[in-house]
Amino acid sequence: MTATPTGLDSSTVLLVGTSEWLTRFEAILETRTGATVQRVHSERAALEAVRQQPPDCLVSGCTLEETTGLDLLETLRDDTTALPVIVATTSGSEALASEALASGATDYVALADAGEQAVAELFERTQRAVRSAQRAATRRERARQFDAIFTDSRTATWVLDPDGTLARVNQTAREMVDEAVETVVGEPFWTLPWWAPSESTAAEVRQVVEAALNGTFGKVVVQQPARFADPRVIDLSVRPVENERGDLVSVVVEGVDITERVALERNLRRSEELHRVTLNNMTDTVLITDEDGEYTYVCPNVHFIFGYTAAEIRDLGTIDDLLGADLFERSALATDGVLKNIETTATDKAGREHTLLVNVREVSIQDGTLLFSCRDITKRKQREEALATLQETARSFLYAETHQEIAQHLVDDTPSVLDLEASTVYLFDADANDLRPAAQSSTMRALNGPLPTVHADGDTLTGYSFVEDDVLFFDDVHEAERLENRASDLRSATYIPLGEHGVFIAGSDQVGAFDDVTRELADLLAATAEAALDRVTRESRLRAQDRTLQEQNEQLTSLNRINETIRAIDQALVQAETREEIDHTVCELLTADDRFRFAWVGTVDPTTDTVDPRAWAGTEQGYLDSQSFAIDPAGVEPAGRTAATGAVTMVANVAARLREEPWRKDALARDYLSLLSIPLVYNDLSHGVLTVYAPTQNAFDEMAKTVLAELGETIASALSAIERKNALLTTSVTRVEFEIDDPSFVLSRLAQEAGCTLSYQGGVQQSAEGSYVFVTVEDASVTAVTDAASGLVAIDDVQQINADGEGSVVRLRLTQPFLALELADHGAVFREATADPTTTTLVIDIPGSIAVQTIAQLVRETFSTVELRSKQTLDQTMDRDLYARFLEKLTERQLEVIQTAYYSGYFESPRERTGEEVAETLDISPPAFYKHARTVQRKLFATLFEENNLSTA
Repeated sequence: MTATPTGLDSSTVLLVGTSEWLTRFEAILETRTGATVQRVHSERAALEAVRQQPPDCLVSGCTLEETTGLDLLETLRDDTTALPVIVATTSGSEALASEALASGATDYVALADAGEQAVAELFERTQRAVRSAQRAATRRERARQFDAIFTDSRTATWVLDPDGTLARVNQTAREMVDEAVETVVGEPFWTLPWWAPSESTAAEVRQVVEAALNGTFGKVVVQQPARFADPRVIDLSVRPVENERGDLVSVVVEGVDITERVALERNLRRSEELHRVTLNNMTDTVLITDEDGEYTYVCPNVHFIFGYTAAEIRDLGTIDDLLGADLFERSALATDGVLKNIETTATDKAGREHTLLVNVREVSIQDGTLLFSCRDITKRKQREEALATLQETARSFLYAETHQEIAQHLVDDTPSVLDLEASTVYLFDADANDLRPAAQSSTMRALNGPLPTVHADGDTLTGYSFVEDDVLFFDDVHEAERLENRASDLRSATYIPLGEHGVFIAGSDQVGAFDDVTRELADLLAATAEAALDRVTRESRLRAQDRTLQEQNEQLTSLNRINETIRAIDQALVQAETREEIDHTVCELLTADDRFRFAWVGTVDPTTDTVDPRAWAGTEQGYLDSQSFAIDPAGVEPAGRTAATGAVTMVANVAARLREEPWRKDALARDYLSLLSIPLVYNDLSHGVLTVYAPTQNAFDEMAKTVLAELGETIASALSAIERKNALLTTSVTRVEFEIDDPSFVLSRLAQEAGCTLSYQGGVQQSAEGSYVFVTVEDASVTAVTDAASGLVAIDDVQQINADGEGSVVRLRLTQPFLALELADHGAVFREATADPTTTTLVIDIPGSIAVQTIAQLVRETFSTVELRSKQTLDQTMDRDLYARFLEKLTERQLEVIQTAYYSGYFESPRERTGEEVAETLDISPPAFYKHARTVQRKLFATLFEENNLSTA
């Protein structure tokens, strides 16, 4: 079957994917077109095929091996935007279509199924995409050639094919030879009639053309051979033209006829007198007229200002037609002989207005009487106007408050200052190390398209200028290696770094738009913008510092208010006599500050796993009755969370997660917008929970949280002190006996290691060296106990105090506080302990004012295995009172001396150890020991006989 001609004939179509419809589509392409069809299944294979031989169209499915069609599309668009890419799928959606088109797909085809009709539609869409791409490529190529060839009709222009043969010639070049140009099209350029048969001229032309074929711009001045009746001198410039892939597509040769200029230069050299007068008086252009204004001499360079040739100037009429009739007063010239710096305006051949400074003097040269020297100050005037505009720009910068505003002002004022319509400003994002486009003129957008974010790594012109702090000017930016957008129509361009703030870019679609004045003005404009950006940065930092200081002042004020409340609470705690007084005082003082709306103290009830309110103050409004305050680490009222975790719970915004936790609704209804719940813990023993509610969100910052947490510890310490005080005053105690199995208890571990029985029956001292404990040793020698203790980290030293038949007494120096001290902190008395290799029993007296559960909880938290063996109530009114009063009279040293003497057997009869031996044990002198012993005895007897009025009868 013969394929019907289509737009796909002679095209290359690359199919990517594994879908069944691609197989059908491949068959249709091969049978209905003359296209070259390639089929791959993965992204990697597709990219390799595109780079080796770019196809005319790529059709991809959405599902590829290891990736997707959209991933392939994004990778392709990083390399080229010209390749038509069609994404097709049988399971599409609007979202997929939008994503494909947004990623740069030429077309998106949703196949209803994999049938013939759907594949036929894909075939039509593929033809359309290829035709559109071919037309676009043709338009670009023709536009490029047209720009290169016909920009200036006064220039002879030749277009050569990539092999150096002639392809096209403009009219100016045709008029330079008599031969028909059509007969030499396709011939090497250096062999054409313009240069033949001169071998030297042809060799020079061939050299620059071959250099252009290798990608190098070249220039040469040649003279036509003598066979021409009027040989011309031509200034040739040869430049290569490349496509967007960098491939050579043509060579453009431009020839400017400089014959007249050469002749003028020759004539000027021959005319010595005229050359001297012109040299002495010429600034730019010199004209000489008679009294009627008719030209007698026209400077050959007149076209540099006016654009006319000397002959055209003469044809215009008199000097009045060129410079104006009212240029000067003839009588004033007659009086002064010369008139200088007359400012006027004149219009050149192209219609452009020039500002001139004209000097007029009387002369008598070549039948002329008036000499006019004209200097073009257009650029200077433009510079003055630009500087005035720059001044206005600088003033507008003073009112800008952000970098973005300055960037926009800079772009808006660039046309009036630099006479360049295309400009943009990139600002540096230090966090991302990127340069981001902050402002862009519409002309820049039209020439270059949307500007991308540029990484500050020096790989692009923008990044290089910023990183290297280098000002870049390009007559043609396409000659720069680092140009990121080769499809840009921007030609002349400058990149000026704005200090540490970014980069200013300005340019034109014309080559060579920057002269010295424009460069200077661009530098000044950028420097002005940089100074403004520096100012905004400084002011921004100052404002940030002011905000920080204000926040710190507010925090300090808040902290001072909290500290005042805490000082008041501390004073109240010192004066408080009961637990209830402490609870109520704390709540009342906290809510007296308008920062806090409500406060309450709760007790942890282990039987119900709830927190029970025991004191409160402030605006309660029935809140405590509305909640159960269950103890749980999550999902409950913060007081329950604090009781469960033992940590401070802070809720900055009660309204958040309103529907997830029911308590928030009740709190919000009472204007509790934030809260802080604080555990009341002292020496690892909980005394409840304090919760404070505020009428504002974020009322508790980290500083307030820390300070109030410390307040919780102070309150717990005060409550513990009240309990200890009450314990001393109570006459009723509960004696409980525990059996523990925990090697962490020092006596249990030592009894196991030494294989003995150890008994502690009271007596512990705390010093800077550690805790001293007296214990009785049975069933083992003191040496065995000492050896066993040397291997225990908890025991620092063992000292024998006494040894008898029933058992020895030793004093242990412990590295950590003994259990008796911790119990004493909670008002309980560690009465005795007995430890053997298998069991350990503890006997503790708990005053009636202290809950037995509290001490039991402490013991259970201290040891791993605890069993309550017995509990009994005792009345120790007399004994406890005497004991307490006696101990109050003793110093720590006196107590240590008398305990050591007692356990040493000093008071036995006969004495088991002498006073000298006890003194040696204590490392004191014998007289000091006897003094301490007599003092303790006297204090004991005074307590028994004097303070209690005991009768001696």
